[in-house]
Amino acid sequence: MLVSQILKTKGDLVFTVTPNDTVAAVAALLHARRVGALVVLDGDRVAGIVSERDIVRIVAEGGAANLTQPVASCMTRDVLYAEPGETIDSLLARMTDRRVRHLPVCKDDRLLGIVSIGDLVKWKISEVEAEADNLKAYIATG
Repeated sequence: MLVSQILKTKGDLVFTVTPNDTVAAVAALLHARRVGALVVLDGDRVAGIVSERDIVRIVAEGGAANLTQPVASCMTRDVLYAEPGETIDSLLARMTDRRVRHLPVCKDDRLLGIVSIGDLVKWKISEVEAEADNLKAYIATG
């Protein structure tokens, strides 16, 4: 299964913020949209990604005063990306190895969507269940 197939089903909606949005505004948007990460765009260019963990870290380090800081002060700048032609297995391995939960999907520096570890696990389970059903049907027909 390829990332492009996941995006066809899931859709390409990506919630984004700008580097100048405050940490408080970003935290509110994470909560309102019920997502774990937002892509930070500087114009059309991906400048970073900010997760719930980034928000917790900056608040833990400096208290409520850091809520007025721009999100650029806590976002991850070295963003790992997925490409539409990559497989679920390759992304699961990369995400596990690098301990990340969200990957923006880009092609030619253009943001196409985002996938989470939950999205990938859901698709992997569907693949395994389909394979098990096929094997059961094969065995039953003798």
